[in-house]
Amino acid sequence: MNKSFEPQVNTDGPGCSEGAGGGDGAPRCAVARTSGPALLSKHFDRVVLFASSRAHRWFSLGLILAVRTRRVAVLVGAVAALASPLPAATGSDSRDLPPVDRVSGPPPGTVVFASPDPAKFFCGSPSILILGDGSYLVSHDIGGQHDRAGRTLIQHSRDRGATWRQIAELRDQKWSTLFAHRGAIYLLGTSARGGNMIIRRSTDAGATWTEPTDERSGLLAVGKYHCAPTPVVVHQGRIWRGFEQFAPTPPTRTFRAFVMSAAEDADLLAAAAWTQSNAITHDRTWLNTRNAEWLEGNIVVAPDGSLRDVLRVEAHPAIGAAFPLPAPNERIPRFEVAAALRISADGRQVEFDPRRDYLHFIGSEAKFTIRFDERSRRYWSIGSKITNPHSGYAWLHTPHHQRNVLSLTSSADLRHWEERCRLIRFREGQVVTKAESRVGFQYVDWQFEGDDLVAVCRTAWNGANYHDANFITFHRVRNFRSLTLADSSPEIPSR
Repeated sequence: MNKSFEPQVNTDGPGCSEGAGGGDGAPRCAVARTSGPALLSKHFDRVVLFASSRAHRWFSLGLILAVRTRRVAVLVGAVAALASPLPAATGSDSRDLPPVDRVSGPPPGTVVFASPDPAKFFCGSPSILILGDGSYLVSHDIGGQHDRAGRTLIQHSRDRGATWRQIAELRDQKWSTLFAHRGAIYLLGTSARGGNMIIRRSTDAGATWTEPTDERSGLLAVGKYHCAPTPVVVHQGRIWRGFEQFAPTPPTRTFRAFVMSAAEDADLLAAAAWTQSNAITHDRTWLNTRNAEWLEGNIVVAPDGSLRDVLRVEAHPAIGAAFPLPAPNERIPRFEVAAALRISADGRQVEFDPRRDYLHFIGSEAKFTIRFDERSRRYWSIGSKITNPHSGYAWLHTPHHQRNVLSLTSSADLRHWEERCRLIRFREGQVVTKAESRVGFQYVDWQFEGDDLVAVCRTAWNGANYHDANFITFHRVRNFRSLTLADSSPEIPSR
């Protein structure tokens, strides 16, 4: 154990919840030293409390036939259990379902926010910003079946992420990025799931915010827009951010990708200050995919000084399609492919050539954040690594569901990426389905801080499922530039 790291857990059981410990009704997350059997990762600050280990078991599916008459229901069932261990990541097309996973103790990292009801109250879209005084600001939205769904919460930490306090709650704010510009803090996203494009400003470190009521106060465009907490970049006198539009007719998730930009000295709340590029739709025949989906683009300055919009691509194969990607992209693993749109200098045009503009990018099946590090002269990212890239066509089993391993990755040229370290590992190499999995680590946003990365994660920890997360967690990746795969964290055991 690296003694420079001290394990922390919340004193309020699984995490903090609204109204716990604070006289103003804001969440309080106190931390204390752990006792008993705990394991701290060497480089990724997290705590795993161990339950008694048990062998994983596979269960074959049973056939259940219900035959109903007027008053009689006849149920015929057959269920068999197999005690063999789960297979390794061999790339096999296994159709067996894994057991429902459960974990013990608090989630990895420090809890920023905990759902008061994991079955109905979800959280997501975390974004992190380091303020001028060294404190941290985090935004995240909340959703589900409750009257606060569709809001964004603002959390603040003055002690390097050890404790967090809610300082604001914003109605009608979704999928947003925090960024600082010219003495103010901004929050750029949408008004709802598939809502208007909006931006807010705060001049008091996130305590109060403007309201985007019209085209002069932050209502940038009316329509059905999509985005995620991806970087806002200042380059060559302009501010840049990626967005997508929902398709006007079904399937609405056929996203049209575009970029927004504004002069860096403009009034960013004024819609007239922003330029919107043309929008491009992904063609599923380019990669022989089930859906034509690319989304959640990262604006990145390429090595030649031009701009790219690097997008997540959902690459699940179409029924009957060959598992390898079609030429000329056959050397890219199917579930590690991202798309890089080329952006004109004036921000009015984006273009994409499927013969040259796909990247081999680890973690491309879920939202990721890419940033460039001046010290190492490399690009860095944290994403959900697919560790069982099997070739099954059934959506139930698709590797797209594997958000159980978080990897630190890096690239010198933006085109060729390497895995540097596995930061969190749970059921690595196993099939994951949404119905059975209650654990997931996804949608990480992060910032450089000296030799470290500070990050926030949308974490499902005994949640409704891996996707509908019940925690926002904070993490520190220490000495990230020197990490290797030999430094990867031990695997978290199932309960």
